[in-house]
Amino acid sequence: MSNHTADEHARIAAELQGRWPEHRIGPSLDRIRSLCDLMGNPQRGYPVIQITGTNGKGSTAIMIEKILLAMGLRVGRFSSPHLEDMTERICVDGEPLSHERFDELWGEVRPLAELLDADRVGGIELTFFEAMTGLAYWAFAEAPVDVAIMEVGLGGLTDATNVADASVAVICPIDFDHMHILGDTLEQIATEKAGIIKPGSTAVIAEQRPEAASVLLDRCAEVGARAVLEGDGFALLGRRPGVGGQVLRLEGVGGPVDDLALPLFGAHMARNAALALGAVEAFLGGKPVPPDALAEGLEAVRAPARLEVVRTGPTVIIDTCHNPHGARATVDGLTESFDLEPLIVVVAMMADKDVEGVLEILAEQAATFVCTRVASTGRGLDTDELAEMAAGFVGEERVERASGMADALETAIRLADEAGPGAGVLVGGSVIAAGEARALLVRHGDDPEPDAWADEDADGLGGPA
Repeated sequence: MSNHTADEHARIAAELQGRWPEHRIGPSLDRIRSLCDLMGNPQRGYPVIQITGTNGKGSTAIMIEKILLAMGLRVGRFSSPHLEDMTERICVDGEPLSHERFDELWGEVRPLAELLDADRVGGIELTFFEAMTGLAYWAFAEAPVDVAIMEVGLGGLTDATNVADASVAVICPIDFDHMHILGDTLEQIATEKAGIIKPGSTAVIAEQRPEAASVLLDRCAEVGARAVLEGDGFALLGRRPGVGGQVLRLEGVGGPVDDLALPLFGAHMARNAALALGAVEAFLGGKPVPPDALAEGLEAVRAPARLEVVRTGPTVIIDTCHNPHGARATVDGLTESFDLEPLIVVVAMMADKDVEGVLEILAEQAATFVCTRVASTGRGLDTDELAEMAAGFVGEERVERASGMADALETAIRLADEAGPGAGVLVGGSVIAAGEARALLVRHGDDPEPDAWADEDADGLGGPA
């Protein structure tokens, strides 16, 4: 890529991110509907699988994508937020759009967006998330894809992705998050997420708490959607440790399938794989996924910043774990799959999250917290405030403060080195924090794999070989 093109992409990225930010919600489908109308409604040109829930959306979307690709289909996937580059949000056939293609497509969509900006529907211009969603639908129509996988940004009912009528609605486990927007009861949160279940569609539903399950099933009955439930239409029958992940036994409509290698850690990822199988079979109209395609697809899964080992000597693991439900899955997966003692936890969090809830769970394993603040957003919790909260769980003597992510990683790696063999580092608390850490520890274009990890010299932040 030329310097001019790199500069142009940076300018376009800044222009897009200068729009109404995605953490500030303008709840309405009017703007995205208007944009899609101007584009000729590209979201109607292919079937859509839409995914909502509190945790697990992104990894489940990747698993669905890989299974469909193994079946020979052309697949688009839209996800959010991004870790390092906004092009990660729009993938075709498993690969993010190139900077050049992204910029070209936005050049086509921008004039339409600017027309809507002048109208200020609902009192605001087209938001960043709405612009990205519209761009994704446009990119998938231009590809063209056989199916689009759309991960909901927030909630469901008024989320911009919901401008499409998805034939398959996938509901990951629902828990508490974004309560200031979605409501402070599970019923309220589930009601918003149930909005992606459309008339005549199939809802593929992970195991839920009773309060959430009743809302989802009521929605299916209301709109005449078919419900496929975990434990009935699909299931995780068993799992065991495997090299670089785990080996699964899943059940779908065709019966049990054994010896499925999944290169991800944790029981939650195994259950996400079962959910992905249920989603693909619903997309196929209730037909089974060929076992060889299922095996090939799951083995190809890579999910950055989901208990991802990005360095050894000492071991450094990155995870997002930005709410208590996610933190519990992270800690359980970490303790099951790794033997890191002591564990140094680098943490940075958004101020609008349940910070104490996350810290309390991470404190179960943390020998030391290294607290910092993300650099790329003003939403980050102040380092000193975060450190004071962490000290409430582990004591002031077990808390370090760092000026930024690079400083935090250097401090954590030094502490792990000083502690000797067996020590490790976990980075978590925020998707943005995970992205900042990954940008420092993983060379661009690298795909860390267990057989490729090499010990680095103790000092510095060189990342995996």
